[in-house]
Amino acid sequence: MFQRFIFAMYHQDMPKGRPSDSPRTEFGSRLVELREKKGFTQSRVAAHLGISPRAYAFWERKPVALQAEQIARLADIFEVSADLIVGRDAAKPKRNGPKGRLEKLFEVASDLPRVQRDRIAAILEPFVKEHAPG
Repeated sequence: MFQRFIFAMYHQDMPKGRPSDSPRTEFGSRLVELREKKGFTQSRVAAHLGISPRAYAFWERKPVALQAEQIARLADIFEVSADLIVGRDAAKPKRNGPKGRLEKLFEVASDLPRVQRDRIAAILEPFVKEHAPG
């Protein structure tokens, strides 16, 4: 009886599974971070994906080539964008309104000869440095 108590106490705080001898990939590290943020186990994520826990553990540790459907499913499970899953910053949404005065000026200026563009940049750079936040 006492041995079972000691065994239970000893194993209660032990991490499950065997520690790996290889470092995680960047992709795997993102998966671990997202999974832990949701409070999911590898087994739970694997069940949602319809794969074995061992296969999912491999995804977190080794380089893998996933199908688009698998990436989309991971994004659904973790409630994030597929861009975040693959390590890309989400694209900024485009504005739908009319172009601003400065944006129109930059479009016209970008078609000027290089010497004139350099002169514009020389005027703008000190102003932006002086007035930019941070």
